[in-house]
Amino acid sequence: MASVIEKTIRKAVTPAIQAVANINRYRLPDAGKNPFLGGVHTPLTEEFTLDNLDVMGSIPAELDGRYVRIGPNPFGEGSKGHHWFVGDGMVHGVRLKYGKAEWYRNRFIRSRDLAAKGGPDAVEGPRRGHGDTVNTNVLGIGGKIMALVEASSFPVELDGNLDSIAYSDFGGGLTGSFTAHPHQCPANGEFHAICYDGALHDKIRHVAMDRTGKVLRETEIAVRNGPSIHDCALTENYVVILDLPVTFSMQALIAGHKFPYRWNRSHTARVGLLSRADSLREVVWHEVEPCYVFHVGNSFENEAGEVIIDLCAYETIFDGEMPGPYGRALGLERWTVDGKGGTVRRATIDSAGQEFPRPDERYFTKDYRYLWAMGLPEDGDLEFVAPMPLYRQDLATGERIQHDFGEGRIPGEFVFVPRTADAPEGDGWVMGYVIDRNLRTSALEILDAISLEPVASIQIPHLIPPGFHGNWIAAS
Repeated sequence: MASVIEKTIRKAVTPAIQAVANINRYRLPDAGKNPFLGGVHTPLTEEFTLDNLDVMGSIPAELDGRYVRIGPNPFGEGSKGHHWFVGDGMVHGVRLKYGKAEWYRNRFIRSRDLAAKGGPDAVEGPRRGHGDTVNTNVLGIGGKIMALVEASSFPVELDGNLDSIAYSDFGGGLTGSFTAHPHQCPANGEFHAICYDGALHDKIRHVAMDRTGKVLRETEIAVRNGPSIHDCALTENYVVILDLPVTFSMQALIAGHKFPYRWNRSHTARVGLLSRADSLREVVWHEVEPCYVFHVGNSFENEAGEVIIDLCAYETIFDGEMPGPYGRALGLERWTVDGKGGTVRRATIDSAGQEFPRPDERYFTKDYRYLWAMGLPEDGDLEFVAPMPLYRQDLATGERIQHDFGEGRIPGEFVFVPRTADAPEGDGWVMGYVIDRNLRTSALEILDAISLEPVASIQIPHLIPPGFHGNWIAAS
């Protein structure tokens, strides 16, 4: 833990740095020039409750639950220095039951940050003092719907109507920041997370929780430069840490940018293996060629005891001043880690740019066959304004099929939902939001997971701005 002196210095210095940053922010380009504040990214100003939605096709009767996705939705006037990743959180959900779409709702996350700008009143619950915007993922944990963010705020519990209930530190067990991507082990139900904190540059934390959301242990891990670690991976025996060359930038912060992370050529790229059985055991690090990874598709151990990680890689990301995730996508890769400290072996599965890789989650930590991902535009445009396909990867045969949603229609992340709890891998559906930039409408699209043939399309009469992550949260 940081010494009392270190904490005192940090508290004294931070207000001065923020004051300088606020002055320099006025020198940055006007918010009207920021592509993540206009066009398809124009924030919604109203919270809707829409009942008995129109449906094209037939909603499978087996689907009983909510598809919920979260993303940034800045409240009020946009400001200079804005970055897509820091907007106020808003959830969008559709309730499916008995083959019907009962409702669509969108709700702001009731933060103090939002209330201070004139938004709805904030809910209660513990805060960390680093701002409380939550906007990155929404997930079922311990029978509760939890909205998540990395590096700063505690999570927020939502009710069944997607209204914020309270901020949560998981019953007092969480002592620091959390992550947007905790991964659950199908074998024992444990959640594992790698958590970084924008205010701490020399350490990250591994957090393990049981299936109910009770924190079992937290373990500090030494790092350098304050790396941004968006996702982690999980196998039967290891938690996989991706320590890659995007790190905290004091220069960017002082210049007034609200997202102070940049590509860092001097930061060694490495992959660490942390023992799940003994988290106090020293992490085994493996160097890897410089690149960045937002999202892991799946990870497991092969017969030789090596760790296999399937992921979407970028040559660089955040390399300069930019309002969003601009970088050259390298496609879907398979990384092999020997567990002995050697160099990571990288192999390309599919060179087409893609993002948001999702497996059948029942097979996470296991060898598997199917993966679904959103294709990226060939020109590398990562503003999410161009039509993009949905891919289904068959890792057993190497076959990739795709579904195109049509002119002007832009998908977000799609998630897999099994037909039944014990259905074979891939037997079920994939679903996600698709927006129509021409008609300014949206739809929750449900496709057959194997063929990608359309099954149902639930119509939403306004445009849902592109967001981050969502999940199917079953009613049970």
